[in-house]
Amino acid sequence: MSNAATPTPATITGSRVDGVSRLDGASTVSSDAAGTTQIADGVVAKVAGIAARQVPGVHSIGGGASRAVGALRSAVGQQDHGQGVKVEVGRTQAAADLSIVVDYPLSVQQVADDVRRAVSDAITQLVGLEVVEINIEVSDIFIAGQDDDADDAGESQRVR
Repeated sequence: MSNAATPTPATITGSRVDGVSRLDGASTVSSDAAGTTQIADGVVAKVAGIAARQVPGVHSIGGGASRAVGALRSAVGQQDHGQGVKVEVGRTQAAADLSIVVDYPLSVQQVADDVRRAVSDAITQLVGLEVVEINIEVSDIFIAGQDDDADDAGESQRVR
C-alpha cells in the first residue's frame, strides 16, 4: 500500500494558472459576501475575444479553419465571440491563447502588444481574475482589396 497521495487539481503539473478549473469548466471566485460566484471558461474566452476585436489593427480572430466556421455562423446570424481564443482558468488566475489576423501595414508587434494589454485589462476588470499569461499567434496579415474575389476577377481578365 502506497503512502503517496492522489494529486488534487491544484497540484497537477503543466498548468499555467493557480489551479485547474472545476470539472464542469467553471472557475469559482469567492467574494466577501456569503456564497461563491462560478464563471464558465467560455465567459472568459468571450471577454478575451471581444476585447481583442476592439483593438485597432485586428482584422479578425482565429486561424483559417476557425475563421471559415465563423463565416458560416455569421451567415446564419450567429457570432462566436470566443472564436480563436483558448483559455485556462484557475481559482483566481487565467491564461489565454489567441490567434489574430493583423491589418497591413500596421506593426504586428504593436498590435499584438495592444491586444495583450486589452485582453488582460478586460479579464481583470470584467471577470476579476489575475491574468498570468497571454500568448498571441499572428496567423495572417490582411491586405485591403486583396481578397479571394478580387484574385478571381484578376485571373478571369487575363484569360480574355
